[in-house]
Amino acid sequence: MHVGVCDDVYEYGARTRDVYITRNTTDCHTSLLLTLQRERPQKMSSGTATGKNCHGWAARDDSGFLSPYEFDRRAVGSEDVSLKITHCGICYADVLFTSNKLEHSGYPLVPGHEIVGIVTEVGGNVGKFKIGDHVGVGTYVDSCRDCENCHGGLEIHCSKGFVSTFGGTYEDGSTSKGGYSQFIVVHERYCYKIPEKYPLAQAAPLLCAGITVYTPMIRHQMNQPGKSLGVIGLGGLGHMAVKFAKAFGLNVTVFSTNISKKDDALNLLKADKFVLSSDTEQMSALSKSLDFIIDTASGEHPVDLYMSLLKTGGVLALLGFPGEELKLSPLSLLMGMRSISGSAVGGTKRTQEMLEFCAEHEIYPEIEVIPIQYANEALERLQKNDVKYRFVIDIESSLE
Repeated sequence: MHVGVCDDVYEYGARTRDVYITRNTTDCHTSLLLTLQRERPQKMSSGTATGKNCHGWAARDDSGFLSPYEFDRRAVGSEDVSLKITHCGICYADVLFTSNKLEHSGYPLVPGHEIVGIVTEVGGNVGKFKIGDHVGVGTYVDSCRDCENCHGGLEIHCSKGFVSTFGGTYEDGSTSKGGYSQFIVVHERYCYKIPEKYPLAQAAPLLCAGITVYTPMIRHQMNQPGKSLGVIGLGGLGHMAVKFAKAFGLNVTVFSTNISKKDDALNLLKADKFVLSSDTEQMSALSKSLDFIIDTASGEHPVDLYMSLLKTGGVLALLGFPGEELKLSPLSLLMGMRSISGSAVGGTKRTQEMLEFCAEHEIYPEIEVIPIQYANEALERLQKNDVKYRFVIDIESSLE
C-alpha cells in the first residue's frame, strides 16, 4: 500500500551502485488498498505463538510515536515461510495508520509493508523457497485464494477481501503486524523471491512503490518503445515510473509544480523533458502529444488539463488521490476517446515479474537508509515531503 505524499532531498552521503542516498522531494501515491481491504475471516490465522518473542517497534496510540515492542509471531505452518527481516521501506501508509488518520487503527500497531529478508525456516509443504533465500513481502499477506481474481493472479482485488501486512485481521481475530520487526511468518504465496544479486535495501521499495507503478504500465501496454509517457509528480512513485519508462524505451516528460525537481528529473533519472505544470505556455505546447500519463500526485490538481495532453485513445492511470472527488469533464473522455483508469499495487505473479525485470534491467530505487531509532524522525520528514525518494530501515543492523 503506498499512500501518497511527495518527496524532496539533500545529499545524505553514499551511492550504492545506481542508488543515491539523499534526502528531500515529493511523490504522491495514495493507497487504494485502504478502501479495498475488508475485515473478514481469512484462511490464515495467527496460529499458536512460538514462544519466541519478536522484537519490533510499534505505535501505542494516535500520536503515532513508535517505541520498542515485544510480541509473538505464529508458528510456521506447513505452507509458511519465516524470514529474518533485513530491511523495511517506509510508506506513507505507515503515517496514516500509526497516527490513525483514517480513524480505524488498532493499537499496538507495528507498521511496515515493504519487507525484505532471508528465509530461516520453511513449512513441510513449501516448494518455492529454501533456507537462505532472499525474499520479500509486500502489502498483503493473505486472500481467499479461491475467487476469480485470486485464480487470475489479482489477489489484491480478492472478492472476499485480503489481509493487509499490518493492521489486518486473521481468522482467529488477531491482528497482523508489519515489518518494523525482526522476523515475519507468511504463507509462501505472498512471499517473493528477490533475484540473487539484487541489493536487499533497494528491493524493499519495490514491494509497494515499485509494483504500484509497474502494474498499470503493463496493463495498459505502456512498455512499447518509442511511445510517450507523462509522469505527474516526482517522488517515491513518480521516480520509479520514470525508471521503468526509460527501461521500456519510452520518451518521458515529468510534470511538477516544483522547479527544484528539474535537475533530478533530467540528470539523475534521465527523463527527456521537465515541465513546470503551472506554466500555461509549456503545458499548451504539449496538447495531444502523449500516449500515456501516470498520475502519482495527491491533493487536488487539474485532471482535465492533463487529459488534454493525451493523444486520441490515450490513457491516464490514476495512482494518487486528487481530493475527495475526482473533478473531470465528460468531454475529456468523449473527445479523443481518452480514458482514465485506477490502480493499486499488483497481484503475486505480477510482483514477481516486476522484481525480475528490475534485476535484469538494473533498476534501483533512490533510497535513504536509516536505523530503526530514526523511524519517528523519518515519519515526520515524510509528512513534510522531505525524502528523496524512499526511506529504508536497516532492520538487521539496528534492531536489537
